[in-house]
Amino acid sequence: MPLLDLPGGRIEYERVGGASPAIVMLHEGLGSVSTWGGFPRQLAAATGREVLAYSRHGYGRSAPLTAPRAVDFMHEEALVVLPRALDALGVERPILLGHSDGGSIAIIHAGGSGRAVTGLVLMAAHVLVEDVSVASIAAAREAYEKGAFRARLARHHDDADGAFRGWNDVWLLPEFHAWNIEEYLPQIPLPILAIQGEDDEYGTMDQVERIARGAVGARVEVLKLPGCGHLPQRDRPAEVLAAITTFVSRL
Repeated sequence: MPLLDLPGGRIEYERVGGASPAIVMLHEGLGSVSTWGGFPRQLAAATGREVLAYSRHGYGRSAPLTAPRAVDFMHEEALVVLPRALDALGVERPILLGHSDGGSIAIIHAGGSGRAVTGLVLMAAHVLVEDVSVASIAAAREAYEKGAFRARLARHHDDADGAFRGWNDVWLLPEFHAWNIEEYLPQIPLPILAIQGEDDEYGTMDQVERIARGAVGARVEVLKLPGCGHLPQRDRPAEVLAAITTFVSRL
């Protein structure tokens, strides 16, 4: 996997050829390039677009974290790290595809960076913290401490403990309960595809409904998937790939 040197350390990335603008994939809170599996290549083949996926610092084979994450860590990723990565890789006007934390990072970048973005695909994105999110993240900590969950993460991350703690600890901080990024939604004049599983253990339909109401200057399409949890690309891959392909073809 190629590596890119950035302030804060290297990041690993995968790049699949195709037309511009590229689809830039932003992974979930425990994700990496490898957790996407074959989805980037499937997406490139279906859409004809270049697809770029990378692991944020602290994940995958990218440089480990050097300090605990702050409550505004997604703002740092969206407004500082992502622009650096896009510039270094020569990506302009991307289509941002974000899953969970990655979706929130995409919202902040599109609404707050002042940089050109072509469209947003948001899968299980968060715009505020819900009780169900906190409860599930607390349950994840218990599962991790029992060992089997840690073993699964270690297949994808050089520093599994750092990847898990960097995500889990900050989400469970009392002050993180007030985290909210709805202020960025009215600043996004872009087409948006918002995808949410009805059985998502980390968020409810209130998330996509707030996105649809708040992005007043955007054309928002909402795809609600019954029988789908927090990983739409795994639980309902055919429907998700078809929806993204149709959405991208209209941009």
